[in-house]
Order: sequence, then C-alpha cells, then structure tokens
Amino acid sequence: MNSSPGDLKISFEIDELKESDLSALKAFTDREIGSGYYSESELADIFKRSKLSGKMCSFLLKKNLEIVGLRFTFPPGQWSHGKGSGLSIPLWPYPLNQTAYFQSLFLAPIAQGTGWGARLSERSLEVLKELGTLGVVCHSWKESPHNSSARYLEKMGFQVVTEHPLYWQHINYNCTRCLKPPCQCTALEMYLDLKNHGAKNPRKESQ
Repeated sequence: MNSSPGDLKISFEIDELKESDLSALKAFTDREIGSGYYSESELADIFKRSKLSGKMCSFLLKKNLEIVGLRFTFPPGQWSHGKGSGLSIPLWPYPLNQTAYFQSLFLAPIAQGTGWGARLSERSLEVLKELGTLGVVCHSWKESPHNSSARYLEKMGFQVVTEHPLYWQHINYNCTRCLKPPCQCTALEMYLDLKNHGAKNPRKESQ
C-alpha cells in the first residue's frame, strides 16, 4: 500500500486490485456507479485482464481498508473494447495492440476533489510505461458533474478523439444520472500519447 497523509486532510491508501477485494468491490460499484453496472463475474474478469507479465495495472483507493475509489486499467493485448459501443481505432496514433485502456475511474464522495483520482491514474500509467505501452484510450462521461471526467483527463494530457452518443444504452443498469435504463449519456473517446507525453494532437495525420 501507499500512504501520503501529509499533504491531504484525509489519509487514503492506494492498493493493487486483489482477488480478495472483489466482493467489497461489487458493493462499491453498485453504490457509486449504478446498480448492476458490473456483475461479479465481470469484476473477476477485470481482475484477470488487469495483469500482464506479473504487473497489476488496476488500483483501488482505500480508507481504513474500505474501498473509496477504483481505477480499472487494461494493458495492451488484454482488451478489445470498452463497456459500450464505439471505438475509433483509425484516429489513434498507435494500434490496438500497443494501446492500453482506462476502463473506469470512480470515487466515493469522501474522496472526490482531493486529487486522489489523478494519483490512481498516475499509478496505472507508471506500470503501463514499465510494460512499454505507447498509448492509452478511454471513454469519458461527458455529462459528469462540472465536466469533471474530461477535465481531469485533459490535465493528464488526454485529448478528445470523438464522441459516442448513447454509449452505455445497451447496459442494463441504473445510471446515477438517468436513474433507469436505458442510459442516455454520451462518451468522449479520449487518447493519451504515452510515448510522446504532452504532444498537441494524438490523432494520425491525414493521408
């Protein structure tokens, strides 16, 4: 675990995702993302796909051993699509087999606005760099309160590639915004050029 209590008012710890966390993780995702968004079997699959060459890419944020945040990350070769429909691979600077995926980042209210969401993501990026990953793609929640989802990603260097309206409509869950299926929210597909971090445009040049 990693603890940094000195610079924040509340002490949190970052821990690697473990198989023993899955039961508590199901309760957390039902409460913070929406009931039924992740099934128990899906979380077990996420645990398996988060690891490559013995390195875990997904992390949890904990306070007194209680889960208060998560960052699910799939390294290259361990994924082929996100939760919803829509992936614009031709617009990326690197192919699918060299690109990682930021699946989900969610924080309990107690951890929001503290900077720990970015710390979770940075921990994942550190591992991805060790694995030689060239880029990272994700689907950001456009309707997130105060556009917090896209804003924090932009601060990290992600740039919008395209939009996917009704991205989560085929998932049978109770979105915390829409309250009942189908979800009407829009996903922003965003890409981080991890090899050339800070590049202005991660898209391929027109040919």
